Amino acid sequence: MDFTVWEPVYREILQDFGFSRKEDERAALLLSQLLDQKASPGPDALKKLIYGKEVLVCGNAPTLVADLDSLDLERYVVIAADGAAAGVMDAGRIPNVIVTDLDGDVELEIEASKDGSLVVVHAHGDNIGRLVKYVPRLQNIIGSTQAAPLENVFNFGGFTDGDRAVHVAYEFGAESIKLAGFFFDDPLVSPFKKKKLKWARRLISSLGVKF
Repeated sequence: MDFTVWEPVYREILQDFGFSRKEDERAALLLSQLLDQKASPGPDALKKLIYGKEVLVCGNAPTLVADLDSLDLERYVVIAADGAAAGVMDAGRIPNVIVTDLDGDVELEIEASKDGSLVVVHAHGDNIGRLVKYVPRLQNIIGSTQAAPLENVFNFGGFTDGDRAVHVAYEFGAESIKLAGFFFDDPLVSPFKKKKLKWARRLISSLGVKF
């Protein structure tokens, strides 16, 4: 993702939610420092895994289980957005990639990383404590930010874990992108979550991905 293209969208998100760019940047710098102490596979590992492949991106909506039951998971490179990792693993598949800001079942994500999942760990102003707690325990980490990228923390585009996972598939040249477990009109979620789902729909639509 060219940050000059992404930055106007990022500014709009900051304004809409009242988030702090300074805190996002502080979190990204912290993640960068934590990753300096670990071996990271880097974005090339994502490209090798995704380029030219059929990719299934899994969100954590209530529809996930039914969606997975209707699919042949072996056909796809599977990218799970944070909490969706549990549903994918319950269906008998270790996600190839987990995209997470560490507010799901991180213990499960740690186990998946030991089994080979690439983990795109996202830094933002509200998860600094979780970065400190969990990054040292995770393996195969690739850092991400929605602010300006750093040498070892990348901006792939996207805002929520779900649409960021779609951006990862798009950024690294997926032949096709299919969605499972995405429910943008869920009436049971909070107003804050509804706003996030609205942004997720917009950002996924901007990539031309059908849902």
